[in-house]
Amino acid sequence: MSTTTTVVSRVDIRGPRFVAWVTTGVLVLSLLLAAFAPIAATVLVAAQTLVFALGAWLGPRRHPYGLIYARFVAPRLGPVTETEPTAPLRFAQLLGFVFAAVSLLGFLLGSTAVGALFAGFALFAAFLNAAFGICLGCKLYPLVTRLRLNTLSESPASN
Repeated sequence: MSTTTTVVSRVDIRGPRFVAWVTTGVLVLSLLLAAFAPIAATVLVAAQTLVFALGAWLGPRRHPYGLIYARFVAPRLGPVTETEPTAPLRFAQLLGFVFAAVSLLGFLLGSTAVGALFAGFALFAAFLNAAFGICLGCKLYPLVTRLRLNTLSESPASN
């Protein structure tokens, strides 16, 4: 009987919180700009959408804001005392990407209300993590993983 060892990549819990604070700032600024400069808000949301995409694809260690944390913030902090797995963080970035992409689409199609609403959803999730350490995407990750595994196990075998 063989056993498979899975190595779970983990990161300092303070990094994703820093990322969430930066994201919160960007999204607050986007919403403020949406009121009087929708083109500027669109550009800022487009940039944040790209950042979310990179975070989902590359993971927290190579996330643009994560790189800032690692280079400038982490060296000034004490040793790492708590870590968290990267897979739920990547899923959280994917969730942020979906909200931001719909926001961007709303702004691009001239619907500032839709753009602001979905930027607000992304802001809510980012602020929950930044201020309270509650990662909405991380909380949803086990459920989505379970649903995905159940769906895969129920699909008929191909011949």
